[in-house]
Amino acid sequence: MRTARTMMWALTAAVLGMGAGVEAAVGQDQPYRSAGTWGELPDGREWGAVIGVLPDADGNIWVFERCGENSCLDSELDPILQFDSEGRFLQSFGAGAVAWPHGFFIDHEGHIWVTDAVGFGDTPPGLGHTVMKFTAEGELLLTLGEPGRSGDGPDLFDSPSDVVVAPNGDIFVADGHGAGGNNRIVKFDSSGRFLMVWGETGPGPGQFSDPHAIAMDTQGRVFVGDRYNNRIQIFTQNGEFLEEWSQFGRPSGIFIDADDVIYVADSESNAARNPGWERGIRIGDARTGWVTAFILDPEPDPDNSATSGAEYVGVDEEGRVYAAEVGPRNLTTYVRIRP
Repeated sequence: MRTARTMMWALTAAVLGMGAGVEAAVGQDQPYRSAGTWGELPDGREWGAVIGVLPDADGNIWVFERCGENSCLDSELDPILQFDSEGRFLQSFGAGAVAWPHGFFIDHEGHIWVTDAVGFGDTPPGLGHTVMKFTAEGELLLTLGEPGRSGDGPDLFDSPSDVVVAPNGDIFVADGHGAGGNNRIVKFDSSGRFLMVWGETGPGPGQFSDPHAIAMDTQGRVFVGDRYNNRIQIFTQNGEFLEEWSQFGRPSGIFIDADDVIYVADSESNAARNPGWERGIRIGDARTGWVTAFILDPEPDPDNSATSGAEYVGVDEEGRVYAAEVGPRNLTTYVRIRP
């Protein structure tokens, strides 16, 4: 369902990030510039597919990546890494725990949450289809789902894409990667007890096709990046549909800061998937839905079918934008050069 207000908001996209005809205008007025690859990796290690990047309360930056490749299968590398604010490596953990790193979240107590969405090829028994909670020192505190087993019951997932935790500890899991997954949101209490589920496959309100990202604003509203439907859907914490936004493109990753500035990574828009839209990071107001800035994807061919730039995005207190790149296997930063 599209409200009149949503249609008005969509007009902002015609100015910021929609269509090749406005690409030049966007480039002339883009308030961000690339600061290049970020982070000093341990000796001998290179970035793999970077799928998550987030700041913690102390200003350190955490990164979730696929063990130097696009998978952590048969790897002895840690997929969860911590850096200080200057990019100096501090620690890492998680080797052997995750087959295909995907969702990433840091809760208000500093716990690290990840999802294992499985991936491509054979996955060994005991890996995949889980959501895990770690301490900042790497101790596993909680596992949701049954490792290595997919399903659609209250205690099972099918390639969970992302996770977010409310201030009261309630856990929300975007369950399903790709159009053929469960296409639902599953809610648990802080102990991991199942509370409710909402959603099914489809294009309508409260339906999903690849719920690829999930985030929460300061009002406690749940934002779901409904990627294959080219929209963000907004819900109450009890699954009541509030609104849908298409003006942020084809959402792969969503980050909302403490001032309700929303950053949406669109790594897939092209002529086939989302005609007329450019890939990149759209920035706006999570309260009103207005798009205010756009960081154009660095891929020179806008119709390249492969995932290109940022698939996930994080922002630190200084406003530096961290672009987690899966296809290019890189972590790129952008800095604001004008208001």
